[in-house]
Amino acid sequence: MVSRRTAWLPLCLLPGLLLLNGCGGGSSSSSSTPPPLQPKIQHVVIIFQENRTPDNLFQDPVLISQGADIQSFGINSHEQKIPLTPLTLASDYGPNHSHQNFVAMYDNGKMDGADKIQILCNPGAQNCPPPNAQFVYVPASEVGPYFQMAETYTFGDRMFQSNQGPSFPAHQYILSGASAQDASANSLYAAENAVGPAAGCIAPANGYVYLINLLTGDESQKAYPCFDHPTLTDSLDSANISWKYYTSKNAPGTIWNAPNAIKHICVPDATNTACTGPEWTGNVVLDPTHILTDIQSGNLPSVSWVIPDGVNSDHAGTTETTGPSWVSSVVNAIGNSQYWSSTAIFVTWDDWGGWYDHVPPSAIHNNYEYGFRVPLVVISPYAKPKYVSHVAHHFGSILKFIETNWALPPVGSGTYSDAYSDTDDFSDCFDYTQVPLTYTTIKAPKSRQFFLHDHRPVVILDDD
Repeated sequence: MVSRRTAWLPLCLLPGLLLLNGCGGGSSSSSSTPPPLQPKIQHVVIIFQENRTPDNLFQDPVLISQGADIQSFGINSHEQKIPLTPLTLASDYGPNHSHQNFVAMYDNGKMDGADKIQILCNPGAQNCPPPNAQFVYVPASEVGPYFQMAETYTFGDRMFQSNQGPSFPAHQYILSGASAQDASANSLYAAENAVGPAAGCIAPANGYVYLINLLTGDESQKAYPCFDHPTLTDSLDSANISWKYYTSKNAPGTIWNAPNAIKHICVPDATNTACTGPEWTGNVVLDPTHILTDIQSGNLPSVSWVIPDGVNSDHAGTTETTGPSWVSSVVNAIGNSQYWSSTAIFVTWDDWGGWYDHVPPSAIHNNYEYGFRVPLVVISPYAKPKYVSHVAHHFGSILKFIETNWALPPVGSGTYSDAYSDTDDFSDCFDYTQVPLTYTTIKAPKSRQFFLHDHRPVVILDDD
């Protein structure tokens, strides 16, 4: 039987087939890379921001008029109706969003326990926490770029994080569809953030993460935060599809660096203080802004994960409001480049951050999946314009979109979220027969040049 890799023939060589983009482009367009089944999508970019819900981040009247399910009030545990009040992205506190806090807010589907979530105040914060600290929204003046993206392209108001917890497992899900301890014991998943000065396979010997048994819900076991199970990058490597993971500067051990916690990607050295594997050194880029130069130089890989520095992450407690500009700089770089005509961009957030949201998860598969809503914007010349998707999506749906596009198998067994029977591939968000959308630059306070020459201190947020 001929393997998939050797069976591919570059589309530009097929007789009578006229490609929209020809055969040129960056390194990911080389003849050794199998073309996608949908030849109009040759690049996928996943921009993964931090800790927001649709009710918190998208109080956008235009989007709401287009049908987006955004609510301006919440219900607390006393059955009181609480109006959402404005709070800057640069807040001096943030809600806790551990798995236990998910359980409290979810309250068996009643979504009335947000007021039970603990508030974490910055050192020196005054009058913290304020009343109804979880019931807030970000003012439009700070998130205009996000509004423009969502109003122009496709917004998903049923995008759920795959897990019911914080950042460390969420970032594992966006890489592999699971936070499994290992492939042979896949009912034990990382449930919380890794504890220690560094996470993953370069954590100190006493580092650990609490595990949850998906079947029983028991969360008493803990393990060293270094796992070895299949990831989407393995599938991409097997099919000779290029990828890069752009992540926080000078922070190989952050909880936001998913490849660091996968042993066969990291390949820790003898002292467990550095990753040395060929995938790590060749594909993991410890500088998010490098994607901007890769786009400009024609070296955008076929699949990209873009993880922000803390100051640009939208994470509460950073004292910065540059996240929307950061995302805009990446989207604008693609939109104004040779890659626009062949790219699908998914902008989403890693977890709900403890902020109020009124929509319960679309499904509860076990004691850890799915979690709460997070915002989603799908940007592409083939994304449906001014469209609100009410279809249930989650992080595994992004993986499935990539797998469908390049005819890849699911990452793992049926316990991996990209293989669930209810996992869609975003087909409702695209129309490949439409006239390709012309890109309009997103207006933002900070430009590409600001981020390329940004000298602000790197902020590492490993608390949640």
